[in-house]
Formats: sequence, C-alpha cells, structure tokens
Amino acid sequence: MKQITVMLVDDSAVVRQVLQSVLEREPDISVIATASDPLFAMEKLKRAWPDVIVLDVEMPRMDGITFLQKIMSERPTPVVICSSLTARGAETTLQAMAAGAVDIITKPTIGLKDFLQESAHDLAMAVRGAAMANVKQLCKAPLAVPAKISVDAWLPASGQAMAQTTERIVAIGTSTGGTQALELVLTALPRVSPGIVIVQHMPEKFTASFAERLNGLCQIEVREARHNDRVIPGLALIAPGGKHMLLKRSGAYYHVDVMDGPLINRHRPSVDVLFRSVAKYAGKNATGIIMTGMGDDGARGLKEMQEAGAMTYAQDEASCVVFGMPKEAIKLGAARHIVPLDQIHHIIAK
Repeated sequence: MKQITVMLVDDSAVVRQVLQSVLEREPDISVIATASDPLFAMEKLKRAWPDVIVLDVEMPRMDGITFLQKIMSERPTPVVICSSLTARGAETTLQAMAAGAVDIITKPTIGLKDFLQESAHDLAMAVRGAAMANVKQLCKAPLAVPAKISVDAWLPASGQAMAQTTERIVAIGTSTGGTQALELVLTALPRVSPGIVIVQHMPEKFTASFAERLNGLCQIEVREARHNDRVIPGLALIAPGGKHMLLKRSGAYYHVDVMDGPLINRHRPSVDVLFRSVAKYAGKNATGIIMTGMGDDGARGLKEMQEAGAMTYAQDEASCVVFGMPKEAIKLGAARHIVPLDQIHHIIAK
C-alpha cells in the first residue's frame, strides 16, 4: 500500500497532536512532519516534501495564505485547509481556496479534541482526496462518514416534468476543486444567463462567504440559496452547507426548497438530491453539469436528468482537480458530452 505522506502546519500544539494521532491510525497515511508556523514548515520542507500539507490559516509570523501562495509558486502541492468554523475564518479560508487549496477541514472553537477524534474518517478522506488531486489544475485555478445513504432512501424518484417552457434551468454539481472551477465558470458568464442551481460540497458557514465572494466577481448575481427563492435568469443559487437543496415548480416558475435531511452519498447538500429534483420538475427544460470532485455523488442524478430529456455534461479528466464524480457519471452513461472546464461557460450561455 502506497503511503500518503503528510505535513501538519498549525500554531496549536493540541491540534497538531490530535491531527497526527487520528491520521496515523490509517494504514495508508503517514505524518512525516509537523510545524507551528510556516517559517518552521519551510525549514522542514528542505529535508522532506510531503504528498499533502494540512494547513491552518491564521498563524503568527506568516499567515497560511501567504505560505500557500509561496508553495504554489515554487512547488505546487495539494493543500487541505484546517480552519475554525467562524464567519471570519470562512472568509479567510475561501481566500486560501481561491489560491489553490483543495479542501476544507473545519474545527470548532470549543470541544476541539473531541470533534477531531469523532471526525477521524472525514479527515482521512480529505487527505486521500487531496493526494489524488491534479496539481496542474490547482495552479490554474464536506466530507465522508462511514455510512452511505442513497438518495432513494430519502427522496423517491417519482413524477414527471411538465412540458417544455421558455424557463431554462442549469444544475451544477461539484466537490473537490470545485471552488476554483466554479469561479472560472461563473465569472465568464454574461449578465443575461439562465437561472443556475449549484451544489458545491462545502461545510456549513462557508457557502455564504463563498457565494458573497463570487457575487463580487461575477456579472450575474450569486448568493446562498434561501428556502423558496425563485430561480430566475441572471441568478446563481448555491446550496447552503449542511442543508439539501431541491428544485420545485409552481406554474411556469421554478423555486428551491432548502431543508434538513440525512447525509446522502455521505453529503449534505447532495448533488444527487438536487439533480433528481431537477429531473422531476424541469426535465428537458434543464441542463445538468457534473464537475470536479471525489466520489460518486451526482452520477445517478445526472443519469435521471438525461432520461428526463435534459442535456447533460461531464467535465473532462484533464481539467479536473479530482476526476471522481465526472468519471462515475461517464461510466453510467449519464453524460451526453464530455467537455473541458474552459468550455462550460459557453454551454451555459447558449
């Protein structure tokens, strides 16, 4: 079994100790170095370079974002951000994601040791996902739990979409590497674009900051979805972290339901949940796009969209950070077309 080597960079000795202990329980993960800040980390990197770096953001002497930018310019390496679950932390962490970080591990401000112990599986999966990342794409540009529940167990596939209307819906699902990919796609869209609904696997509290950041960069409006929000042209709605988002229809209009529910395919929000609802209520009025991400969430939902008459697309391997979700959709025959990331905005605009 090939070992994934990891460096931990965090100014908290408790965090370093707990992270190291939970990761080293995994037979395929080895922590080869820890450091209390980026300057110490740089000294240790001269002796041994890891496959993955787990990095805090707010640290003394040098912040994590500056360190991340330095790594990406000198020797691009998959980085997982380990950040506090606060509004301020979310904004800073998203700057790090924009700079090339692969994934987010959230840590609460209290009960830290117990939380990290209970989230051991999630931590390991984040590191494994990062180790699989296409580092070349990182330069250009919520996690697993043991039990896996299918969308069938919570949202039955039933009903049929109404006849085609002039209202068009674009549904996008993405995970690891998706923050960078979505920025590239959405910032390239003209103000007059179809209504867009998005599931990006991301922890609670981070999606609002992510949407706000994109809104400041895009011609279209981007915001975190709220229950009963209308889906209208020129607007992209991002599912809130920790909630499922479903498309619904009332007459000729579409809106979203934002609700609690179980983890589906180990995620909440789940791409399969969104895509199934789009297949049911929009049918051939919709376009489905599955993008970079680890796992198989969204593959079955995209197939259901295709069977309901929607146009369906999967991002190609060369432009993915992790070719997991698109690969599974392609294996199912769910994607009518396989396209590079830099073509996706043209598909939406058309």
